[in-house]
Amino acid sequence: MPSLTVPQTPRYVPAQPTKEKLQYADLAIIDLSKAATAEGRAELAVELREALTTHGFCYIINHGYTQAQNERMFDIADIPMSGVPEDEKRAYTGDSKKTGIFQGYKPRQYWHIDAGVRDQHEHYNCNRHVYSLMHPQALRPFLPDIDAFVRHNHHNILHNICRLMALSLELPEDTFVKLHDFDAPGVSYLRFMKYFPRSEDEEVQTKNVWMKGHTDFGSITLLWSQPVAALQIQTKEGWRWVKHIENALLMNIGDSMEFLTGGFYKATIHRVVQPPIDQHGYTRLSMIYFSFLNDDVKLVPLMDSPVLQRVGVKRKCEDDVAPTMKAWRVARISAYGASDLQKGTEPGIEEEVLNGIVVKHYN
Repeated sequence: MPSLTVPQTPRYVPAQPTKEKLQYADLAIIDLSKAATAEGRAELAVELREALTTHGFCYIINHGYTQAQNERMFDIADIPMSGVPEDEKRAYTGDSKKTGIFQGYKPRQYWHIDAGVRDQHEHYNCNRHVYSLMHPQALRPFLPDIDAFVRHNHHNILHNICRLMALSLELPEDTFVKLHDFDAPGVSYLRFMKYFPRSEDEEVQTKNVWMKGHTDFGSITLLWSQPVAALQIQTKEGWRWVKHIENALLMNIGDSMEFLTGGFYKATIHRVVQPPIDQHGYTRLSMIYFSFLNDDVKLVPLMDSPVLQRVGVKRKCEDDVAPTMKAWRVARISAYGASDLQKGTEPGIEEEVLNGIVVKHYN
């Protein structure tokens, strides 16, 4: 008979929120509890459209997880980094440069950041079909928690956002839900990610940038808010910090949704930098659910949308040569942190060409 006892986790204690006076982005807050009714979804669709056409990022609150559940998941998120021996980590290390898939560990110093400096963050990636692959011994007692968390992110948060996005484009509510089928071929995944403090010399060499400005290449990203300030987004006024809100998550769209909306919704450029001085020396633990369209979805504008018909679209490429979700994912993952970037025509921008499409990195 299975045990009814919930396994206890080591406690992960994050830094206190910064008291530094930072320039924060003014992001909308979407109350997902309103999505329970047709009237609420209609109201939220308008709010979401405004948020995504202004900054491309917004907060999600009342998403269905309590503060206690949130804290337990952050405790679990630290186990792959702090509770697994290094030799066992190596046995579960993936090779995204060759496979085009994030699965298992990405070790520290895997990616080149700038000026010969390599990254100082580690992450553990878990496919949405949690039980389909093996996991480190220390994590196995918590697979039921992880599986429930993944399914909650996908069915209760992502799919509700998909409905709002469809309504915002005057499309049938289930349009994007069908394109994010949990059981269809595809690789939406959960990432536990931990940044470690760097040396002063590394900070100088990289101008305090821990991850260059970039866009996500999936469809919708769900980042669970945590107190160490480091995330910045590019706004019309310049780089702005993202403020921590307790038990909230941040939502942003990636390249794939920009393809499907013909640029109406743009993938927002964001980066990770050294935290403010009162958070120096602390690790930064993140939980992120990266969602991707079904592998076979062709990345072309959804011209059935009356909104897109009215405003027009800007294609990144001609429809007949547009990549599928799988082709775009493999190209972006395989190249990230590995390809030689070329200086762009604009200051501080480096470029690479993938599938005939220019990808920009903002340094």
